[in-house]
Amino acid sequence: MQTRAVFHSAQAAGLYTRLVRHFGHKIPVVESPEGAELQFVCGLAQLRHDADRLSIHVTSATAAELAQTCEVVESHLLRFAFREDPAPLEWHGG
Repeated sequence: MQTRAVFHSAQAAGLYTRLVRHFGHKIPVVESPEGAELQFVCGLAQLRHDADRLSIHVTSATAAELAQTCEVVESHLLRFAFREDPAPLEWHGG
């Protein structure tokens, strides 16, 4: 199972860094020149960013685990981006 979302922000690089550092204290995180992989018990979240957007790709074994992984990543992102008055993410399959 997989899904994707994009969060548009002029602060995309800072949000990416904050998410990677935060989760790096809790779960395995692997960074590469392309982005970061966050390995949750319930699934894998891949983060990428450019100047004005943060892209998130989530894969999990089951629909329930996919929903859980998305919720964890999204809740942290929205909390970290509170100054931007963010709307909930729109997740799209595939």
